[in-house]
Amino acid sequence: MNNQIRTRPMVANTLIVLLVLLAAGAFFGGGAFILAPDGHLIQMPISHLKNSPFASFLIPGALLFTFLGIYPTAVAYSLWKRPDWRWPDLINPFKRFHWSWAATLAAGVIVIVWIGVEMVWVPFGIVHLIYLGWGTVLLVLALNPEVRRYCDRGILA
Repeated sequence: MNNQIRTRPMVANTLIVLLVLLAAGAFFGGGAFILAPDGHLIQMPISHLKNSPFASFLIPGALLFTFLGIYPTAVAYSLWKRPDWRWPDLINPFKRFHWSWAATLAAGVIVIVWIGVEMVWVPFGIVHLIYLGWGTVLLVLALNPEVRRYCDRGILA
């Protein structure tokens, strides 16, 4: 990254907050499923899994905890601090931008895919629409020109 100091725009702060809130919900839900794979801690009947490949909420809970909890937390941190780690750039398809920008886009896609798959197996609820919207908002905000400028390294790809 160049040495020019950039102020984090409000839209990037909004993304960070949305990622942290997403992670908090996933830590709560995923953690509850890990601790009680029968779903009783959050009153989720095991019958919701009857059309899924899972006999309990343990594996979905662990995946939720990891991909919608740990990952968005790391992405929020990376947007906030923009650490100069080199290893994430190995998989960053957008070399012109700090890898946190691609990771933010990926977080939005992960939410949308997660909910899309969940809707195939679990009875539909308003929460599905909320999280589909949440994932879409993550993508839209990440594509905002201010966020792109904030993450732009100023180099040609």
